[in-house]
Amino acid sequence: MEALRPLLTTYAYNILGSLEEAKDVVQDAFLKFMHIDASRIDDKKAYLVRTVINLSINAKKKLQKMKAGYTGEWLPEPIATEQADTAINRREVLSYSLMVLLEKLNPKQRAVFILKEAFDYDHEEIARALDITVENSRKLLSRAKSQLKEDALPDSSVPPGYLGKYLEVIQKGDTARLEQLLNEDIVAISDGGGKAPAFINPIYGRKDVIAGMLGIFKKTLSMSASLRLEEKIINHQPALYYYVDDKLVTCQIFSVREGIIENIWLIRNPDKLKSLEKIS
Repeated sequence: MEALRPLLTTYAYNILGSLEEAKDVVQDAFLKFMHIDASRIDDKKAYLVRTVINLSINAKKKLQKMKAGYTGEWLPEPIATEQADTAINRREVLSYSLMVLLEKLNPKQRAVFILKEAFDYDHEEIARALDITVENSRKLLSRAKSQLKEDALPDSSVPPGYLGKYLEVIQKGDTARLEQLLNEDIVAISDGGGKAPAFINPIYGRKDVIAGMLGIFKKTLSMSASLRLEEKIINHQPALYYYVDDKLVTCQIFSVREGIIENIWLIRNPDKLKSLEKIS
């Protein structure tokens, strides 16, 4: 059954938006499994999946209450999807844009949406997993879709060298060229969790986002002469790592549509950078 852990962790992460919480949920599920008579369970995988999903829904409810007292904006924990890791099935990890959008949903809506859209469950399977009726499953999915704007999802194709171009104009402070890369209504959100400097509120519009991004680069550069930036893939989307004295201090994730950046998310909370540091 241990071979199921990466899959189960992926289910939990997609619902929770936190890898560490997901690992805890999966461990709790295994502990529950150890204390039952497994010989009476016909489909042990289905049992564990169902347990993890329901534990994740309960854990997500607690996380949402925690967010009310969170300092500044809360963003999902990022996953480096271009690198191999036995802890999680990276192919099934949702895009970062979708992870952010899913925060609009309540935990049960989110679980139904993920099972149907990401894992291709039918409504009968969802009903069994969540102990609800098929009709309720359909209603939850319909409500979830009505709250998510499909046109807000990013373009899956990003031109080669795109981040290199962005990095070049940031380093040169070329405002005119940077304007050409950003959507007029771009939004930038920063998550420091009260443990690292970050924007308290989202930044809206090309002009203010340019000022913010240039300010971050200059301020980080002033912290140390050893500033290093690396291009990465986070939750299947382009990203930049900012290192100061070989320590990862910022993960900057981009949502791109037709070659134009629509959203920028900056993870600065050190707790959410731990898993990235381990494999960087």
